[in-house]
Amino acid sequence: MTSATIESVLQEDRLFQPSPEFVKQANVSGMAAYQALCDEAERDFEGFWARMAREQLLWHKPFAKVLDESNAPFFKWFEDGELNASYNCLDRHLKTQPGKTAIIFEADDGKVTRITYKQLYHKVCQLANALKAHGVGKGDRVLIYMPMSIEVVTAMQACARIGATHSVVFGGFSAKSLHERILDAGATEVITADGQFRGGKEIPLKPAVDEALSMGGCEGVKNVIVYKRTGSEVGMRSPRDKWWHDVIRGQADSCEPEWVGAEHPLFILYTSGSTGKPKGVQHSTGGYLLQTMLTMRWVFDYKPTDVFWCTADVGWVTGHSYISYGPLAVGATEVMFEGVPTYPDAGRFWKVIQNHKVSVFYTAPTAIRSLIKAGADQPKKYDLSSLRILGTVGEPINPEAWMWYYRTVGNERCPIVDTWWQTETGSHMITPLPGVHAAKPGSCTQPLPGIMTAIVDETGQEVEKGKGGILVIKRPWPAMIRTIWGDPERYKNSYYPQDFGGKYYLAGDGASRDLNGYYTIMGRIDDVLNVAGHRLGTMEIESALVANPLVAEAAVVGRPDEMTGEAVCAFVVLKQSRPSGSEAHKIAGGLRDWVAKEIGPIAKPKDIRFGDNLPKTRSGKIMRRLLRSIARGEEITQDVSTLENPAILEQIKQVA
Repeated sequence: MTSATIESVLQEDRLFQPSPEFVKQANVSGMAAYQALCDEAERDFEGFWARMAREQLLWHKPFAKVLDESNAPFFKWFEDGELNASYNCLDRHLKTQPGKTAIIFEADDGKVTRITYKQLYHKVCQLANALKAHGVGKGDRVLIYMPMSIEVVTAMQACARIGATHSVVFGGFSAKSLHERILDAGATEVITADGQFRGGKEIPLKPAVDEALSMGGCEGVKNVIVYKRTGSEVGMRSPRDKWWHDVIRGQADSCEPEWVGAEHPLFILYTSGSTGKPKGVQHSTGGYLLQTMLTMRWVFDYKPTDVFWCTADVGWVTGHSYISYGPLAVGATEVMFEGVPTYPDAGRFWKVIQNHKVSVFYTAPTAIRSLIKAGADQPKKYDLSSLRILGTVGEPINPEAWMWYYRTVGNERCPIVDTWWQTETGSHMITPLPGVHAAKPGSCTQPLPGIMTAIVDETGQEVEKGKGGILVIKRPWPAMIRTIWGDPERYKNSYYPQDFGGKYYLAGDGASRDLNGYYTIMGRIDDVLNVAGHRLGTMEIESALVANPLVAEAAVVGRPDEMTGEAVCAFVVLKQSRPSGSEAHKIAGGLRDWVAKEIGPIAKPKDIRFGDNLPKTRSGKIMRRLLRSIARGEEITQDVSTLENPAILEQIKQVA
């Protein structure tokens, strides 16, 4: 084996076909229909995307040019066309379904608020007019730091309506993180709330904004709009700080949309980079909106009767694409949830599905695994018969968690769409289509029509089926990242590196493709372990560990090792209480033998550490960089303010 391919050692052969009844009613019905779309895109790439853009979007000024590749990799799509994202999400429904529920909001305490398309339109217009009264206009940047609420969607839509570029910061980030993003984006306005509720606890937000703005360099921020969510006492600095209810008072409830070019920056979303400085991923208006709509129809098989629920936070790209834009653009009814899956008990998600008759449910593997640990039989206590599609997002899902989701939540009748995409891609890229693909646990199956992917070795040569390597995207796509805000060189070097002649988008993920052409994501390239010359994807070792009946969750990282170059270090959460002493030693030995049996002796973890949980952000993302530091015995110098559970770090320093 050359060093350029990643070994795929996880054998998974189970396939689950969609039922004939599901295929019959699907928006993309059967393999022949999928293949016809793929063939159309292969045959006439620009014509395919032009047809999609004309069919899905409402254009104020039609586009004539589809794709401009003259300044690659700074691609432009539908550049001479004009439209408005908010108009496409709201105004288009006012004639056809003004009274349809747009959002069902369930608060942390269970209180439910519903808002129709017409009501949401008026709410957005009032805030848009208030922003205009503050002098915010086309191209200005507005930073949004808010809880999950109807108001956060209102704020994003209001920015889009007036042509301002929004940058949403997750409500769990620290004042320092906020400060960095305010400075980098050059924000002139901040929209926040007094606080938020999560799991029965009140978490303040406004104090973090005050601290961030006091750090210096933020003189450009003229106004801070504060939504009253918790009602707690907060300091208000006049004239800068203003209550949301005061600024919208007396504002007209209609507002003409600002027509912008398709390439106008809709938003900047910051994502962590390999260096400490966050990357401001900039997305366009036209291409981005097109693919969020298409994937709602193709991947989630959107029907007007659906109740759609994406459990992500709006602070992440999933919340942008599949809460704030995609569902509204297709006219869906969607659920928004403020709380956490285990409060007041582990039945919360299933109760929400039962109460609101959710038909399409989209969540993260991390949430699925934590719910298995909290009560694997819990879903059976609820009526989940409204469900027709299940989805996963954020990381590869291990086959055992996939099987539980399929059997226990979906009752073996709901197709699972295991979606691979990134902040940078804007929307789904590789995923099963529910009326097309036989699902394979742990595999995201095949690329969407019009998405040209490949797996290459380190020289950029495509590897044959059955082999692993580096995932790349060969052609631009409409929803793709346009640049890193204020740093075009970093964009080029990060995503179009010269290693491959600058011609392929480098996803940063390792992947393998089986003989049927199904893709499986094997973890980040920097999460590939080189153990005694064997390159192993961390996801495969994690999957093997989680397949053990004792294990609820596992994360695997590498650490330097004199003998093997790199050693496998596993952080494990058991389904029982955390062991110590000889018991921990015994269980660790059993798990090493298990991995040796499942994958091979080469993959046996050298270190196993047990914790009550893994270090996660408040959105449930495992902080792997912290695990790497712990595995290497390094002092933790990184910001841990976004951790849900900082005390875990001490626990997992102990090797069993």
